[in-house]
Amino acid sequence: MLTNFTIHKKWIGIVILMLFSLSFQAQSTLSGQITSNKTPVDFASVYLKGTQLGTSTDTSGKFQIKNIPAGTYTIIASSVGFISEKKTITFKENENITLNFNLKEDNAVLDEVVISGTMKEVSKLASPVPVEVYTAKFFKANPTPSIFESLQNVNGVRPQLNCNVCNTGDIHINGLEGPYTMVLIDGMPIVSGLSTVYGLTGIPQSLIERVEIVKGPASTLYGSEAVGGLINIITKKPSSAPLVSTDIFATTWEEVNADVGVKYNLGKKVDALLGVNYFNYSNPIDNNNDGFTDVTLQNRISLFNKFSFQRKNNRVFTVAGRYVYEDRWGGEMNWEPKYRGGNEVYGESIYTSRWETFGIYQLPTTELINFQFSANGHNQNSVYGDTKYLADQYIAFGQFTWNKVLGKHDILTGAAYRYTYYDDNTPATAKGENLENDPAITHLPGFFVQDEITFNQQHKLLIGMRYDYNSIHGGILSPRVNYKWTSPNQKNILRLSVGNGYRVANVFTEDHAALTGARDVVFEDELLPETSWNGNINFVKKIYLEGGTFIGLDASAFYTYFSNQILPDYETDPNKIIYSNLDGSSVSQGISLNVDVTLKNGLKINAGGTLMDVTVEEDGKKYRQLLTERFQGVWSAGYTIKSLGLTIDYTGNLYGPMRLPVLGELDDRPEFSPWWSIQNIQLTKNFGEHFQLYGGVKNLLNYTPPANSIARAFDPFDENVVFDGNGQVIPTSDNPNALTFDPSYVFAPNQGIRGFLGFRYTLY
Repeated sequence: MLTNFTIHKKWIGIVILMLFSLSFQAQSTLSGQITSNKTPVDFASVYLKGTQLGTSTDTSGKFQIKNIPAGTYTIIASSVGFISEKKTITFKENENITLNFNLKEDNAVLDEVVISGTMKEVSKLASPVPVEVYTAKFFKANPTPSIFESLQNVNGVRPQLNCNVCNTGDIHINGLEGPYTMVLIDGMPIVSGLSTVYGLTGIPQSLIERVEIVKGPASTLYGSEAVGGLINIITKKPSSAPLVSTDIFATTWEEVNADVGVKYNLGKKVDALLGVNYFNYSNPIDNNNDGFTDVTLQNRISLFNKFSFQRKNNRVFTVAGRYVYEDRWGGEMNWEPKYRGGNEVYGESIYTSRWETFGIYQLPTTELINFQFSANGHNQNSVYGDTKYLADQYIAFGQFTWNKVLGKHDILTGAAYRYTYYDDNTPATAKGENLENDPAITHLPGFFVQDEITFNQQHKLLIGMRYDYNSIHGGILSPRVNYKWTSPNQKNILRLSVGNGYRVANVFTEDHAALTGARDVVFEDELLPETSWNGNINFVKKIYLEGGTFIGLDASAFYTYFSNQILPDYETDPNKIIYSNLDGSSVSQGISLNVDVTLKNGLKINAGGTLMDVTVEEDGKKYRQLLTERFQGVWSAGYTIKSLGLTIDYTGNLYGPMRLPVLGELDDRPEFSPWWSIQNIQLTKNFGEHFQLYGGVKNLLNYTPPANSIARAFDPFDENVVFDGNGQVIPTSDNPNALTFDPSYVFAPNQGIRGFLGFRYTLY
């Protein structure tokens, strides 16, 4: 890996020298102010379309962009809650131009730029694929140490904890398990496989521009894993990021989280953005008195660096890299590292070391051809009691895309290739009677094409097809069709979509329950790829009332049908987890509604609810999928007292009952969880232009799951459990409910009420 780094370093140095060798051209400066009704708009984005040049306004709405080559450019000014405005300006050599913008309010926030639905930048209003956009400001209303926890206030999205001991988790979209969700950074597939469970942490939030969410299959563009939907984390452009951004907070549980971002330059042609995230929690707490830590102890550091190269004709070239190291453990309160992997004191200890690199290079051609690439390596060293899980995974991805507009047709074609190497110490990578080690290597070349047809301003049709060839499972086709209708006044939008998704599963990288607890893992057959068909109807309506009140409605109905689905069977045998392709079908269906309300006095409310039904049908029986709620509600209310410079944010969520994995008929724990809610309040005070102080209370209701969620926490190695000849538990006077140690009965975080205090410092 060091050799590769040396080669990359040498290559970057050569590129920089080549850029410096170009002849010098006198460059211009653009400055101005952005206002709305004579009020400055702070932190608005200003950029030159088609280039990497841009910046953000300060608290007085002023901006300045330097080093602009001579030429004609379209200048775009945009901010959340306002309609974007653009002006065309011609710059001569060594010219200073002043340009002001007056933005009009658009509380529906429908004109934001998104890329996730069609793999190219389009306005949210014009996108035929419904894309939900959440800005950094949204997540600041409830600060968290990771993007995993930040998603708890997004309608239809739920961070799911998979273990009461080590607190690893994944992201559910519309009730579908985490491995069905693809996570990307800047449009590149980074989080998959091992990191679906372990790696969705450590992304410096100070560098996040926005998060885009697409619900439903996106395999036509993004391939395997994008079955239930995708989450695209868009990082800031180095040219428009602040010089310094700092966000540090601590809680009364003695958690500490620090985010630091710094912008710097490597000469005049290379802009760079460095981000560091550090999180530490080293205070064992056992409030429910079960002898186990309520929350895992963690020590995590993440380093992120992004480079943007200025090229001739403003062609795009960016490269970014990230490294994450995490040491986490949970278990009995008297656990120490010396007990790691033994059977004296139970603990689950996970060492994660992960690197990533990704970028985009626009080819020097008259046609718009981009080469996108990413690679990552993930090393996992884990123990669950006396069970060890050691794994290495390496993924390399490359993709060429060509975008061509022919009349009413906007065509995007691409060719992609993904290489996956996976090795571990489980039967998943063993062969033969002697179980010799046999790492899994998968080649996945693919080709896709989509045609976005604009009939007129009201009607748009998107059709697409992808073909992938998996070196193990063969060829897979993934088609999709999307249609968008917009009313003449653009206050009503209807979107219809039908698509196909597929996924190749690896149980040990995706299901933490396969490794923890006392259950044996059983594979009935070789696991085949899962496939799904999805239909979605989305309707958006904007309502303007007298007095300045605005109401925005965003409603959806969804239906997903799965075949060959892989679901863990906890119920056939309480001592086993049985994995096989479903001999039947499963369905995820439901409706959701998001409501945005803005009052003239400045009160803003965002609320949403999803009513869903996720069922499995097999052998003539129909039942609810485990760990899936029927109802989810979220809300966020914010109000700013301008005279005091004080903002109040109240956020929360509400979940309906979920069916839980009990250990047989004698298990006295409830089969269904209760209704539960996590609510938070925060006060934020601005001091001048650069400094911000915030604090509040998390989990106001002090909700935690039942104290007996971990079965037989007092006997984690099952030393006093009696089994019969078939491996079944025999009820005894010491174990009348025939239980074994099992931490998989989990549906809510085990962390109670706590206060927090933090500050943000931003320098432009």
